[in-house]
Amino acid sequence: MHRQKRSGTNDNQMLPEYANVPIDPLVENNLLRLKRDMGGSDDLIMRQIHNTGIREAAAAVVYIDGLCNATAINQYIFDVLDYSLPQFREDTSTLDAGALAKKLLNGMGPVRTVSELGSLYKNLLSGEAIILIRGQKHAYSADIREWKGRDVTESTNQTSVRGPRESFTETLRTNTSLIRRKIKDPRLWLETVTLGDLTKTDVTIMYIKGLAKPAVLQMVRDRLSKIQIDGILDSGYIEELIEDGKWSLFPTVFNTELPDNVAGQLLEGRVAILVEGTPNVLIAPTQLVTFFQSPEDYYQRYFYASLLRALRFVSVFISLFFPSLYIAITTFHRDMLPASLLISLAAQREGVPFPAFFEAMIMEITFEILREAGLRMPRAIGQAVSVVGTLVIGQAAVEAGIVSAAMVIVVSITAISTFTLPAYSMSIPVRILRFGFMGVAASFGLFGIIMGFFVLMLHLCALRSFGEPFMSPLSPFVKTNMQDALFRLPRWLAFKRPDTSLEADSSRIRKN
Repeated sequence: MHRQKRSGTNDNQMLPEYANVPIDPLVENNLLRLKRDMGGSDDLIMRQIHNTGIREAAAAVVYIDGLCNATAINQYIFDVLDYSLPQFREDTSTLDAGALAKKLLNGMGPVRTVSELGSLYKNLLSGEAIILIRGQKHAYSADIREWKGRDVTESTNQTSVRGPRESFTETLRTNTSLIRRKIKDPRLWLETVTLGDLTKTDVTIMYIKGLAKPAVLQMVRDRLSKIQIDGILDSGYIEELIEDGKWSLFPTVFNTELPDNVAGQLLEGRVAILVEGTPNVLIAPTQLVTFFQSPEDYYQRYFYASLLRALRFVSVFISLFFPSLYIAITTFHRDMLPASLLISLAAQREGVPFPAFFEAMIMEITFEILREAGLRMPRAIGQAVSVVGTLVIGQAAVEAGIVSAAMVIVVSITAISTFTLPAYSMSIPVRILRFGFMGVAASFGLFGIIMGFFVLMLHLCALRSFGEPFMSPLSPFVKTNMQDALFRLPRWLAFKRPDTSLEADSSRIRKN
């Protein structure tokens, strides 16, 4: 596994007040400073070891309760110290550091030497155990981190009928292992940086050497290295700080909770960004068509997957334009409707006091409120309240003459169409733009909708995601990438990787 600390994110810069502060050879002095700096916190455990007849502590083990494996500390660290320290009696400065580290390493994970308080605090607060020895101007940091985390379970936000059920958790190392289980290749490299002045959050860049473009990879590194913030609690912090088009409604960084989705993106030459404490993994670069693709598309037969993908595109157009088309036609272009349908709509709207635009706005805002309430309420009743509330309010509004029955149908179909998108982050800009198209439809009719659509396409074509066109492979048109854009070709025909990867390894299928 390849791990690399990027320049500009070393321990001294993360803890500037402790930079170049050496570790005291006296164990008691170090313990007093640790206790003072951490305010005597109850979870700071400091256990001393004394040689017979000597007042000063020969060694001490310091760790944070709840972050370390206490059993490993007792079984390995104290056993090694109890055996090694008495051999040196009063003079522990002659202790063979290499031999001690080797003994510790035989029973535990990595053991590192730290010589400054900045590194000591960073490792201690990351869950490692610190070993202080009298007469030594450095300490040992043993990686025996262990804390309770959520088990690998099925994702509740991104479900599929066929395919793996596992999803990421809040533990970074668990997430990287889930990806390594799917891509067993030594070219799968990891680079870890630490972001957040206070949270010290580990952020891992994951990519396949030889597939990821060096320019894109370097851009990801540079943008992460420029982040100056006090805390990172979720990948959304990083997404907002590194994405292109910061004023755009559309996300230019893809996120997912599914390991198989990330593995598929890595195989196409993209870069994954994993953040400690969140199950959402970021993918860069990304394109608009990626938000319409589901991992399940690659587990189904190609014609069924292509049909479902086409259905998603149609659903987005319905969600985006259906209310505005209804407003434009009933307000400005009634002659486009058949006479029987026009008479039926006119009869329904006879007692409605509002124009079609305000009628649609009332229903859309009401549905958005019910949708948000259903998400925030307790899970046991949230779904029931949102569904029942929509039915009851819609029926009551029609009977009260506030809205027409046709408008209830339009809003319902529009709302249901939004849920067909596999990526929730893309449904949000669609829902927001829907209100904008309703406004131009009420003002200019079909002409306003067409002009608004042109402006939207110009904006999307101008967007970039880490230097890559957001609308690729549609604009600019890339024939190779069209094999998995609007439709999915059979696997035996899709033998080329997309142009997001290096041309040196563009073949998916090896020919004998």
